[in-house]
Amino acid sequence: MHANYMALIIVAIYIVGLAIVTSFLQRSVKSARTFASGTTGHNGIPALLVGFVLMSEFIGTSASVGTAQEAYKVGISASWNILSLAAGFVFYGFFLAGRYKNSGHNTISAILDDVYGHKTRLATSLVMIFALEIVSVAIYAGGGTILSILLGVDRTWAVIVCGIVSVLYVFMGGMKSVVVTNIVHSIAKYVGIIVALAFGIAQVGGFHELQARLPAEMFSWTHVGLGQIFAWFIAGMGATFSTQYVIQAINTVDDSRKAKTASFSTALYLVPFGIITALVGMCSLALFPHIKSINAFAALIGQMSGVMAGVVCAGLAASLFGSIAAFAVATATLLYKDFYADFGGRTHSEKSSLRFIRLATIFMGLLPIALAIYTPNILSVTFLGKALRASLSVLVLFVFFAPSFGTRTGAFVSILASLVATVAWFLMGNPFGVDNAYIALAVPLIVMSISQVFRGTRHDDVARLTTGS
Repeated sequence: MHANYMALIIVAIYIVGLAIVTSFLQRSVKSARTFASGTTGHNGIPALLVGFVLMSEFIGTSASVGTAQEAYKVGISASWNILSLAAGFVFYGFFLAGRYKNSGHNTISAILDDVYGHKTRLATSLVMIFALEIVSVAIYAGGGTILSILLGVDRTWAVIVCGIVSVLYVFMGGMKSVVVTNIVHSIAKYVGIIVALAFGIAQVGGFHELQARLPAEMFSWTHVGLGQIFAWFIAGMGATFSTQYVIQAINTVDDSRKAKTASFSTALYLVPFGIITALVGMCSLALFPHIKSINAFAALIGQMSGVMAGVVCAGLAASLFGSIAAFAVATATLLYKDFYADFGGRTHSEKSSLRFIRLATIFMGLLPIALAIYTPNILSVTFLGKALRASLSVLVLFVFFAPSFGTRTGAFVSILASLVATVAWFLMGNPFGVDNAYIALAVPLIVMSISQVFRGTRHDDVARLTTGS
């Protein structure tokens, strides 16, 4: 496909707009705390806007393009991939948002430290960083490939440019730039996906014609299989319960009540996006029944006019920038709080702390690029990253609801064992048809149960976190 210059111009304008916004935000970032939290003084960020931020972070290219790809194969039931995230945020709002906010921490590892100790905190931080970097590789690989096809540019350069732009605006503004620009990204994604669906439905000849062209099972909500749907729920809920940037974003609000509002609004924003994206893939199947499923989104956009294609491309670019920016600031915050701030028992100046967290943002944001350039577009990698976070969610639930269950050693071992077992299961191709998400959930439950049985009398006092209202 040749370059669509109008689409290139629109995407370029979008990127320049991001640069202007972040250049203004940079002026208010004077400390590592402000960089990581996104707030200055006592002024929190409105809950409904935080909902946009979280939605933007979860619907990267691997979610939008990947859902369309899956819908090309299994129909509307592919939308459960995103609907499971919405369900996760509903549960998060009811059971965890207030507790996270009232804990006084903005990292998952610090919360686990309160009950399971410093060793578990460091292990949690490393697993979280590893999981987010894995997802970043998938997003760069998938997004770079799709954008290179749509814009007619070299895939390697598409990956590199997307990575540099994403990291640059986070480097300048930190969490505040992620919050503000991801609100813009959310609007761009929604506009892009709605334009894609409207175009697809018009090309097919209307929704009734879409139903006539596709087999009836493509409109079944369970066609993908209950086992796969349940695995998506495990991975999706685990990702919402225990992902670093979720707690980081939600903690930018003023109080626990607003934290819950932010969670519920995120769920509300995700539901229509998941359904619309699945319908885009189904329209592509009706129009191009013999292409590779990975090209479902690209083939549809390839039929659009310059302006329309540019709008959708800007939405895809927003998917890339939003997710990568969130991952970069989250991993940099973990490195700063868990490894740099307490290193050697020294107190670091605000200047050196801010310099470290900004350099960490650059490094962690650019690191996945090298792997993404040489990695095929494997969308399943995204679910591996979610599964790894699901294993941490088991411990998070124990901390808040059963802090005396198990032992510190059991918590530490369960994190490492789950990491090894889940990755190994994934590399073996999910033997016996059992998704790696089930392994990620089972291992910490088994290890903590064993530690509970054999612990005898526990000598360490359990520090209970403040309960959310």
